[in-house]
Amino acid sequence: MTEQATGAHHPQPRARTAGGPQQPATVEHVTGAQSLIRALEEVGADTVFGIPGGAILPAYDPMMDSSKVRHVLVRHEQGAGHAATGYAQATGKVGVCMATSGPGATNLVTPIADAHMDSVPLVAITGQVASKAIGTDAFQEADICGITMPITKHNFLVTDPAEIPRTIAEAFHIASTGRPGPVLVDIAKDALQAQTVFRWPPHTELPGYRPVTKPHAKQIREAARLIVESKRPVLYVGGGVLKAGATAELKVLAELTGAPVTTTLMALGAFPDSHPQHVGMPGMHGAVTAVTALQKSDLLITLGARFDDRVTGKLDSFAPYAKVVHADIDPAEIGKNRAADVPIVGDAREVIADLIVAVQAEHDAGHKGDYTAWWKDLNRWRDTYPLGYEQPDDGSLSPQQVIERIGQLAPADTIYAAGVGQHQMWAAHFIHYEQPATWLNSGGAGTMGYAVPAAMGAKAGQPDRTVWAIDGDGCFQMTNQELVTCALNNIPIKVAIINNGALGMVRQWQTLFYNQRYSNTVLHSGPDADGKQPSAGTRIPDFVKLSEAMGCVAMRCEDPAELDAVIAKANAINDRPVVVDFIVHEDAQVWPMVAAGTSNDEVMAARGVRPDFGDNEDD
Repeated sequence: MTEQATGAHHPQPRARTAGGPQQPATVEHVTGAQSLIRALEEVGADTVFGIPGGAILPAYDPMMDSSKVRHVLVRHEQGAGHAATGYAQATGKVGVCMATSGPGATNLVTPIADAHMDSVPLVAITGQVASKAIGTDAFQEADICGITMPITKHNFLVTDPAEIPRTIAEAFHIASTGRPGPVLVDIAKDALQAQTVFRWPPHTELPGYRPVTKPHAKQIREAARLIVESKRPVLYVGGGVLKAGATAELKVLAELTGAPVTTTLMALGAFPDSHPQHVGMPGMHGAVTAVTALQKSDLLITLGARFDDRVTGKLDSFAPYAKVVHADIDPAEIGKNRAADVPIVGDAREVIADLIVAVQAEHDAGHKGDYTAWWKDLNRWRDTYPLGYEQPDDGSLSPQQVIERIGQLAPADTIYAAGVGQHQMWAAHFIHYEQPATWLNSGGAGTMGYAVPAAMGAKAGQPDRTVWAIDGDGCFQMTNQELVTCALNNIPIKVAIINNGALGMVRQWQTLFYNQRYSNTVLHSGPDADGKQPSAGTRIPDFVKLSEAMGCVAMRCEDPAELDAVIAKANAINDRPVVVDFIVHEDAQVWPMVAAGTSNDEVMAARGVRPDFGDNEDD
């Protein structure tokens, strides 16, 4: 078993490992299914999202016997997986989903892959055909362990009921420690039906799994020396800082060094957007200042980030003047895309805490970086190329304005879950994230349909907080059936459909790179013989009627003058799910932009606008 990932910020209760302290044992005579539910209770799982079916059915019977585990019956297994991910991202605990064999299990593949890309602690429990039927192409058989091997930290096939408690304990431990990630537990039906003995805590053995959390002191000292000697450092912060619960330490380090901070799409909320040292999100659609800061930097202090292609652009031209300090709990990430001058393997929280001490020691010895000239450049770029948008000439709604006003009018601790596409980038830019675990999205896999079920999971895990799903009309049509789940289970999320009648990001690329040939990106019936677009109320589907049919309060907003009132009304409704169909201009585009495959030096602040940064001493 190889270690791939960063510490979860709310560790789950863990089973005793070999050599650990002895605890009074719980011993019960039960079925394998009862053993499974008891094990879930013991590891602290309080919510499971799933759908019963033949192979997993035995596990559903003991749930009726006053189990501490709440089961949320979803409408599609993909919804169960994304809900478990949203729950995990919002709470810091392990998310749990459950499905039957065959198609039930394969419907979890997308959310498992999504969780793997974004390092989300997830345990997926699937039923499997009876052990003697495995490999015979039995009804609803699928080798889900084989299918998910590349997209899980580890997976288990359980055919012996006595192994269920140990397997669940190990699965939760693996999912939530090191670099978090998904673990699959596939249990044969006969193992669930058989009689067994439940013993807790189990004796676990994971000899090949030893995540390194404590960084090497020499590497820390070398990183601190580079920080105080550099002229243009940047703290390049990734999602690993959030996973490690290291946001408080990050703020101390940033203010101690005085260096600018850029937070990736997966790290929004790790450092307050309003902080004067925050220069924005980097990447393909990142803020001009953030993109340029990385390009002009002479030192990248990379914390829990992986030099993703959406951040680096053309890799061989990324940050050409910079030395690299790269800290990550996953040793496989260090040097994978960019060579590190100072590689540091360790948990981000421990790394940053040690860096604070080492940098302070440098300061005490009279060594302190002077970034005055660097901040002069950064502030000039920030003032010259701020994030912004134009209002449509025809008086229609601007999608950026809709999202910005949702962020401004929602309660301070609101959680936002975004789908994938233009609305995702606008939500990243125009909502301010001041605290961790308030921004949920599918960053690595870019999974359309993520927002509604993820918001459902977040609300189930944080019932006292407002949860807005910022979705597109394309994404919404992939998983909106989970609104039924929300309505029937008292999970009152709010959904903003940014409805431009098209697959917006794909359409933007067709506008920019395919001579405005809009092949298969229009989501409604298209213009009539007179060239007029269909009105919102005649588009198929009518999202207001559809949402009302699923038990939601639904509204439509087309007039900018009504925008605030509609959002306020949605915020005031907290006993049912709310869906607002915002009809926005179809030609709005996401800027800034670095075209795929090009250098970040070619960032465009807006269409046709190439920033002028002036001379750099190393250019």
